[in-house]
Amino acid sequence: MSPSEFEPQHSALSTHLSPLTPYSSPLKLGLFGGSFNPIHNGHLTIARMACDRLRLDRVLFIPAGDPPHKRDGSLAPAENRYEMVRLAIAGIPTFDLSDMEIRRTGKSYTIDTIRTLRQQYGPATELFFLIGLDAFLDFHNWKSPAELLQTCRFVIVPRPGQSFLSLENMPLLPKLDRHALIRLDTGELPQLDLHMPSCVGITCLPIPPCSTSASEIRERIRRGETAANMLPPSVESYILHHRLYQEARDRTHI
Repeated sequence: MSPSEFEPQHSALSTHLSPLTPYSSPLKLGLFGGSFNPIHNGHLTIARMACDRLRLDRVLFIPAGDPPHKRDGSLAPAENRYEMVRLAIAGIPTFDLSDMEIRRTGKSYTIDTIRTLRQQYGPATELFFLIGLDAFLDFHNWKSPAELLQTCRFVIVPRPGQSFLSLENMPLLPKLDRHALIRLDTGELPQLDLHMPSCVGITCLPIPPCSTSASEIRERIRRGETAANMLPPSVESYILHHRLYQEARDRTHI
């Protein structure tokens, strides 16, 4: 692959938005947000398994622009992270990409994205927000959490070292069946749907937890070690070509 193939395919993020294929019937749309710093094979596995288990029509990847929770110097520029996602999902027909959060000025909050998507796709579209268990445990500190629960279904997937039992006393949630949470953690229960008043719903999806972490990938690249088994080949080539994550520890050099 020539170096030119690694160059960003859009010169002005401020005017670009990846379109989704129009659907004549109600759409089941998965939403996968995150910094994707970088996107890795674990992200793709989560999206594929959620798409299959929940019978989603599409999964929309939404790279974050300036996430409120990422305040150190480890975050690669938005255009590079967007391009790595584009390369990673190329050729997967059920995966799409949006730059709406990158184009947004100022801090990027999930509620703003969900409001935009709800307005764009209308009330008939079912929105499924994919989120790791570790991130959901902090959900009550997000902006407008109650409105988020009223607008889309949250799909919680496991993270290494976390258990679904930790949801038992979480704020905003009703009293949960402790035995059911334990059965999720042991793999005896394939799925748990939580129902709450004025809430679209919450689904606990016990797929195998992703052991790959973006921070580990960045550290391996910084040390000059390979991350080939963690990244799509096109993404690894892009990182090496643009010398991402190769400066000082947790710093990004372009």
